[in-house]
Amino acid sequence: MPPAAALQDDAFDHDAALQACARGDRGALHNIYEREARYLLGVALRIVRDRAAAEDVLHDAFVSIWERASSFDAGRGAGRGWIYSIVRHAALNRVRNNARETLLDEPVTTHLDAQASFAAWREGGDELTRQAAIGRLGHCLDGLEPARRACLLHAYVDGCSHSEIAERVQAPLGTVKAWIQRGLRALRECMQ
Repeated sequence: MPPAAALQDDAFDHDAALQACARGDRGALHNIYEREARYLLGVALRIVRDRAAAEDVLHDAFVSIWERASSFDAGRGAGRGWIYSIVRHAALNRVRNNARETLLDEPVTTHLDAQASFAAWREGGDELTRQAAIGRLGHCLDGLEPARRACLLHAYVDGCSHSEIAERVQAPLGTVKAWIQRGLRALRECMQ
């Protein structure tokens, strides 16, 4: 199955993929990676708070998943949870090994949660429902004042950091963070 099709298949069987990995099927590991890597990177990034370190954690975690797939026991829990726990433990070990704890501030946490929610939303549901929601989102975005709308689009469409957005819109960093938070709040209220 091509990776794009695997991403859209809501019935992806993580348990079976892990069992295939245990038998030496590299394609199964590739399918897990294609399906989960972006979410797992978010988990790692949330813990280590450095993109390069999170990418290293993800790589190490997938090596561990490959090497330890035979220890997965479906009777003790779901395959997807097992995969996520491997990444989480690898990230926590990275933080411990660096002898420092890194916590994300509220705007970064909100941003990561919104990205994960959007990605999960894109995978679920039917096309008609998604199109209707997109139309409603467009209407809600149009209702925001231009500066807040621009900040949200730079953050969630362009993937810019808060400081990059501040440079683009020529506004103080604190103002940009506040606009993004208020804009997200207004969008949530409008979409309900």
